Amino acid sequence: MRIVFKILLVLASFFMAYLCYSSIMSPIEFNEQKDIRDNAVIKRLKDIRKAQIAYKDIHRVYTASFDSLMDFVNNENISVVKKIGELSDFQLEKGLTDSIAVRLKPEDAAKYGVEDYDLFMSTFRRDTSYVRVKDAVFGEGYNLDSIAYVPFSNGKKFEMQIGEQVTKSGTVIPLFEAKTPYNVYLNGLNQQEIVNLMDKAKTLDKYEGLKVGDAQESNNNAGNWE
Repeated sequence: MRIVFKILLVLASFFMAYLCYSSIMSPIEFNEQKDIRDNAVIKRLKDIRKAQIAYKDIHRVYTASFDSLMDFVNNENISVVKKIGELSDFQLEKGLTDSIAVRLKPEDAAKYGVEDYDLFMSTFRRDTSYVRVKDAVFGEGYNLDSIAYVPFSNGKKFEMQIGEQVTKSGTVIPLFEAKTPYNVYLNGLNQQEIVNLMDKAKTLDKYEGLKVGDAQESNNNAGNWE
């Protein structure tokens, strides 16, 4: 009996040691994996934000459709202005602007503070070209095929919606948001840690996940991680 008791005592000691180790390491391991997944989701949310801002620059509104957003990014063009030469503070004070400068006449040069007309016109240029949105905003070769899908979620899409805010002066501000909850992209990690994370967010009256923009109130398209 003593031998059995000793064996049981040793086993109990190992079990208690394991529980202690697990209670310490489990949150650490969870946070390490969470950081990896957070970074991947945030990167994609930033891409969505870039695409939406470009979409609004052209269409004056945001879109709630990933199909429309991707069609815009892949197939539409935007103007890109190549700037050569800068206007001096003195010339700006005189009222000279880029649009006036590129069509400046010799007889108006002095009025705008331009001393050497020929030199100015040879060194000041504004050339407009048109390139695909994808290349202009993200760079050539950037892969956006998975922009709608949440990393580590087994194919689930980000939730995306649009809205608007009317200011006191009557100005309508277009809004958008894209988001995904913790339990979507942290799925497969320690479930209790996920529950704790979501409960903490609810207690603080915050969104229980990662989100960019807001469809109810303007926040300059900020992410809730920023």
